[in-house]
Amino acid sequence: MDFTNRNMLWASVLAETLVRVGVTEVVICPGSRSTPLTIALARHPQLAAVPMLDERSAAFFALGAARRSHRPVAVVCTSGTAGANFFPAVIEARESGVPLLLLTADRPPELRDCAAGQAINQLKLFGNYPVWQTELALPEPRFELLCYLRQTIAQAAQRAMAAPGPVHLNIPLRDPLPPLPEPAIASELAELAAGWDSDRFFGHLQPVQQPIALPLARWREFWQAARSTQRGLIVAGPAQPPDPGAYCAAVGRLARSLGWPVLAEGLSPLRNAGMLNPNLVAHYDLLLRDRFLAEQLRPTCVLRLGELPISKTLRLWLMDTDAPQWVLAGGDRNLDPLHGRTRSIQGAIELWQTDALDAPESDYLHQWLAGDRAVHHQIKTALVDEPRLIESKVAWLLPQVLPDRTPLFICNSMPVRDVEYFWGINDREIQPFFNRGANGIDGSLSTAIGLAHYNQPAVMLTGDLALLHDTNGLLARRHLQGGLTIILLNNDGGGIFEMLPVAQFDPPFEEFFGTPQSVDFARLCMSYGVKHRLIDNWDELRQALGELLESGIQVLEIPCDRKQDAQWRRQFFRAIAPSP
Repeated sequence: MDFTNRNMLWASVLAETLVRVGVTEVVICPGSRSTPLTIALARHPQLAAVPMLDERSAAFFALGAARRSHRPVAVVCTSGTAGANFFPAVIEARESGVPLLLLTADRPPELRDCAAGQAINQLKLFGNYPVWQTELALPEPRFELLCYLRQTIAQAAQRAMAAPGPVHLNIPLRDPLPPLPEPAIASELAELAAGWDSDRFFGHLQPVQQPIALPLARWREFWQAARSTQRGLIVAGPAQPPDPGAYCAAVGRLARSLGWPVLAEGLSPLRNAGMLNPNLVAHYDLLLRDRFLAEQLRPTCVLRLGELPISKTLRLWLMDTDAPQWVLAGGDRNLDPLHGRTRSIQGAIELWQTDALDAPESDYLHQWLAGDRAVHHQIKTALVDEPRLIESKVAWLLPQVLPDRTPLFICNSMPVRDVEYFWGINDREIQPFFNRGANGIDGSLSTAIGLAHYNQPAVMLTGDLALLHDTNGLLARRHLQGGLTIILLNNDGGGIFEMLPVAQFDPPFEEFFGTPQSVDFARLCMSYGVKHRLIDNWDELRQALGELLESGIQVLEIPCDRKQDAQWRRQFFRAIAPSP
């Protein structure tokens, strides 16, 4: 403990409490009002502290680190508008259930609403998005207040894990902010230091864990309904489980016990663990574009794992079938945007025991699997000899060439959709990560860098606009402990808008929707000290991805034509499901 002054004592108790409850990483932004927090956290030997200039990037970096570790990561800033830059990451953390601890330093009450510099109203700064928020008391060298601080910090970490989601602690601090002695309270600090026993004070604290629900009665209710149907379906949405292998094995056991097909979202690890589940269907979006086949494949019961997949085709089909749905997920969020006949089961699929014997394979299962194989063959035929650098082929090629168990961050807009359409079933155990809580492009690069930090070599799949939206994330390059390879699909604009009806209205389409930026990425990378390589053909991409970068950041730029890519998709979709 640092007994130099009241602020340093307060901050050192806060830092030690974080460590005792299992926080090991903290991202710190520069600023004066947060000086005691910065010094205490940066000096703690059991905290890995990363300095970051941009608060927006810092919060997304912490988000990526928390996605990787599945435990709270703290991010610290000074007073004023600094904390407001956390907001996009706070929203994503809440919507996607990621534990974050937001520590915003603040002016004391007497310096608020009086034109003092760098002072804004920081109370409830993030509205209703935090799962819990409070303002700490002003630091005082009193034992009972230090106990209050310890328990409040422990409670914050537990709240972040319980939901999970972001927790905001607003921390007012008076001068002196640096670790300078306070003669007026020197005797009080000395008395506290003389009687201090850290093991006694912190000894009861334990690392926080996410509570696990196991509603056996509701599970038995589902099981009884499932056994009475011959046309059951498992729909597995986006998933970033702590143990992908356990998750995939559990889904495989359940699918075999029921004899049901599993429609596996591209942002789920299931497609990358085909050996654990013979009932997987990857190309359901393309299958269901055939209206005749979609009618034949109507289910009578659906078990959904987590959120719905991205596929709009699947969503509309499920809404049209109106089959009863059971939604299995942790937490208490409403995951039913279709507003159908839905029942929820809280819990984790990994915990549930299913029958040891496999159910007989049904004609319904065979129909799904045969259809998936047929579409897989059509995709391969269309792409295997395609010489042009088109976005869709990148999504098809990656599961064939990425090293086993690669962490892969997939950006929103067209990359996630091409993965949904074209990513095939494989056995490489690639681990997909994503920001699908709010579905925005905010902070994508910073999230990917946080994911790569203290991780095996990672990959990011992104379009040019998503990367440009967060280039300040590259400032973290010198602090990255790990390697990140960025696959940049540069189509000079927003490719997703080319797939929408608005594309035919130009003007204003190109300027206000396509938004070409015409950036020289080689020079941009050079200015940040990042490696850059322009990919000219598919063999170059295969070679570049064969051995991923172990340390630092590299960009593999693939020049694409968004209008050509959109036309290719439309033609392929028409070939899969010709209009009646």
